[in-house]
Amino acid sequence: MDLFEYMRSTKMEKESPLAARMRPKTLDEVVGQEHIIGKDKLLYRAIKADKISSVIFYGPPGTGKTTLAKVIANTTSAEFTQINATTAGKKDMEEVVAKAKELQGMYGKRTILFVDEIHRFNKSQQDYLLPFVEDGTVILIGATTENPYFEVNGALLSRSNIFELRPIPREGIKELLKKAVYDEERGMGAYRAVIEDDALDFLADISGGDARHALNAVELGVMTTPREEDGSIHITLDVAQECIQKRAVRYDKNGDNHYDTISAFIKSMRGSDPDAAVYYLARMLYAGESVTFIARRIMICAAEDVGNADPQALAVAVNASLAAERIGMPEAQIILAQAAAYVACAPKSNASCLAIFEAMEEVERTGSLPIPVHLQDAHYKGAARLGHGTGYKYAHDYPNHYVEQQYLPYELNGKEFYRPTGNGYEVKIREHMKRIRREAHSSEEKSY
Repeated sequence: MDLFEYMRSTKMEKESPLAARMRPKTLDEVVGQEHIIGKDKLLYRAIKADKISSVIFYGPPGTGKTTLAKVIANTTSAEFTQINATTAGKKDMEEVVAKAKELQGMYGKRTILFVDEIHRFNKSQQDYLLPFVEDGTVILIGATTENPYFEVNGALLSRSNIFELRPIPREGIKELLKKAVYDEERGMGAYRAVIEDDALDFLADISGGDARHALNAVELGVMTTPREEDGSIHITLDVAQECIQKRAVRYDKNGDNHYDTISAFIKSMRGSDPDAAVYYLARMLYAGESVTFIARRIMICAAEDVGNADPQALAVAVNASLAAERIGMPEAQIILAQAAAYVACAPKSNASCLAIFEAMEEVERTGSLPIPVHLQDAHYKGAARLGHGTGYKYAHDYPNHYVEQQYLPYELNGKEFYRPTGNGYEVKIREHMKRIRREAHSSEEKSY
């Protein structure tokens, strides 16, 4: 690096956006992601020992994918090269590979290639990298916001470890924001700014785990807010709302309002009011509630409150959960609204829910009652000689594929747990069960 390049990079570092300046330089500075960089985790040990292998970091924007790559760059003895898949072409990769071969041959030095937005590479570009990743010419670090199992070459995936980064926890965002406001070396400390607690809470909530989004709002607030009489800049809730262009909704994820809102959402779906269900869904999404959390509650409601009155409700809810997680916001709101409206409008039954609760109580009360011998497995060694399976009637050999025999333990003979209601599809279930039992009983009487 010559003098002019050094001066240029130094100037860029000082004048770069706050989010770039606050980027951690060591593993100990990284906030969140303890599930992959905790001190007992594989990735942490590999980075510390400078034994990193090819990896792909996958997660939403602002969760630290590029940050982890930079941390690796600061700790490794290998040559570190970075390209962006949105602008790089095959020629750029050929130059990286040629230099990597030279360093490996002349000095025995490894090369780490960081490819940001790796999902932007087309198949041929990914195929070009494959042999050089396989033979160790380059160690690949890819970063993507898209599911790598859909967007990255399968052969490349098989040679890489996939690490999923999660949205940064609320407390982690708050820690970053406080450091950004008061740190005089890399943050905005020189501006004598003060961030109020409600503004801090609001930005931590509304950022949705995206550190860059929150830091950009703080930087805008500090740079554009007039000083108070005491000479300091106060980042209030109003300033925070203006900077992030979103009005605060009274919604504390750890407080009563959180539980009240999700309770109202579930009870509206249970009560067959799609308008209220969508309204409370909107309140939660607006306040930055986790898409995964909301989808989980819709699935539970579909099983608990709709049940077999409309078996399709659970399928809709599960598919909505998978789709929302894969697509992310803002489009996920459309998917969740469809699922919530469907569950709200579906006929309701909690018969299957009550059935498992009653069965659990029975098991707790009576313990492990003997299973009828004819239902026991006759295939394992010695079972047949003990009489296991003897007398079992194969249901498909009988009319309606049903035959009367003892299924419950004999001590529970005649016990009912599942009682289909008169709602929705359970009407058909109830009539079907009545019919096949009636016909089986009638057939048995005729045989006598």
